[in-house]
Amino acid sequence: MRETQRVADSSQSVSGVAERYASSLFALALEDGVVADVAAALDRFQGLIDESGDLQRLIKSPVFSADEQLGAVSAILDKAGISGIAGNFIKVAASNRRLFAVPGMIRAFREIYARHRGEVSADVTAARPLTEEQETELKAALKGVTGKDVTINVAVDPAILGGLVVKLGSRQIDTSLRTKLSTLKLSLKEVG
Repeated sequence: MRETQRVADSSQSVSGVAERYASSLFALALEDGVVADVAAALDRFQGLIDESGDLQRLIKSPVFSADEQLGAVSAILDKAGISGIAGNFIKVAASNRRLFAVPGMIRAFREIYARHRGEVSADVTAARPLTEEQETELKAALKGVTGKDVTINVAVDPAILGGLVVKLGSRQIDTSLRTKLSTLKLSLKEVG
């Protein structure tokens, strides 16, 4: 029970850190009139994280010092052409030993930006990348539910086997094949 509470407290503190950093970044970007540029740069950096297991290890591992993380991230940002407010933001996170929270910060920034535009943000997990047509249909379906335009952040996780997991605010809709198979397995155990 205490371990579960510790894990919950830990994820809430990461979320709190992410929210604070993202709010500060958004306020700065808004003041300078570069919110869309910062959002695009953060999306590029998230793409790099998603594509590279080495970058994921660098971000998550406590083994690397702040100087090592800062040096590596600076080189990656330079090579990717990510500079300005977004580049400096990621470097500050690295120097403050908060690199592990950058994906959460990016997610929080997207949500703040979506709210600023009068949109709702949804996190979608799919077994494989969605086509443009599928994204358009999903956005239309979610707009029907929320009554607002919806921006979607798609993550690919082959482990869900098929279907989608959609997180929209505090709601989660899980139509993944993995969940359906687990439910079926439990049902069969009850019958037999």
